[in-house]
Amino acid sequence: MPWPGSMRWRPSMHEAIRTLVRCLSGRQDEPLPSPQAWETVIRLARAADVMGRLAAMIRRSGRWAEVPDPVRAHLVAAELVTRRQHLELDFEVQEIMGAVQGLGVQVVLLKGAAYILAGMDAGLGRTVSDVDILVPGADLDRVESALLAAGWSSSGKSDYDQRYYRRWMHELPPMVHIRRGTVVDVHHAILPRTARLSPSSALLLAGSVPVRGGYRVLGDVDMVLHSATHLMHEGSFEQGFRGLLDLQALIRANVAQCGEAFWGQLVSRAQHLSLCIPLRQALRQLQRQLEEPVPAACLEALAGAAPGQAKGWRQAVLDACFDRALVPQHPMLSDAWTPLAQTALYIRGHWLRMPPALLMVHLARKGLGAEARGGRHAN
Repeated sequence: MPWPGSMRWRPSMHEAIRTLVRCLSGRQDEPLPSPQAWETVIRLARAADVMGRLAAMIRRSGRWAEVPDPVRAHLVAAELVTRRQHLELDFEVQEIMGAVQGLGVQVVLLKGAAYILAGMDAGLGRTVSDVDILVPGADLDRVESALLAAGWSSSGKSDYDQRYYRRWMHELPPMVHIRRGTVVDVHHAILPRTARLSPSSALLLAGSVPVRGGYRVLGDVDMVLHSATHLMHEGSFEQGFRGLLDLQALIRANVAQCGEAFWGQLVSRAQHLSLCIPLRQALRQLQRQLEEPVPAACLEALAGAAPGQAKGWRQAVLDACFDRALVPQHPMLSDAWTPLAQTALYIRGHWLRMPPALLMVHLARKGLGAEARGGRHAN
């Protein structure tokens, strides 16, 4: 079996991804798929959870009428789902804000909720499964108590998970509303307490900005950094391709607003928040997977701004792993190395978030827990 770095995707794999990326570009000059290729595009978009975005970008390109009727039916269904989700999101965020309103606490929306409610391009057709918020660590207990009083509960987690979240993580255990089943993730940081990197939550909160509806979101550059950091510190990449699309949309919006000066601002802020390493990796993958242009000077500045950057064979192995993880998770895009790449990135994600001793204990606990659950199911 060849070394992972030398394993090349089959041409059909390359073409399938490129066809999907062209459809997601929203550009009028990009050709739409052939009738035979549409089936593959729909399958990959559904696997990547970007059907709503695909519909939105085709509409933006002005080529909706050129889409075959059977394909259009799938896209319209995706539009209805995302439209419903966005209405529910607006209601849910109002309920969350109402629950904590009297506390005088600064609450900042993160990720999908921020993109959608701020009316950003990254929110076009974006699906959401929960609401992520960032609050000061000193106010965490008061926010949790207010949400508990308003009907959210975190009782679904085991005692070990509860302790793990509260002692080591950057967020509370997910809180589920007892009637609506909706989920809110309350963060006090963007990386766990045990992570090797520790960006200042105070700086992120201080740089947040108001948007329509009276909500607050991270500043434009900080939003890019959070998207890149979240993507590169994940251990599971079911939505990795969607994360790349989020990052691409955020960067394009910043470049459109600030021009080439944005790249210098991004590097400077990454240095200030100690996030040069994940940002460089995310930008590399944005180039490799979506062929998004990133100035070489930006990557060079990031490479020299922090020690511990992957180089040489380490970078080649990382690239080979991400080549298999940051694509729609569908069997047609898998090869013999895909399971190994996913396992390696799962361990890497935990390695970045925990010191070695804690990592071994945690993986052992989770492994034994999964085995016990499997045994009970078998019986």
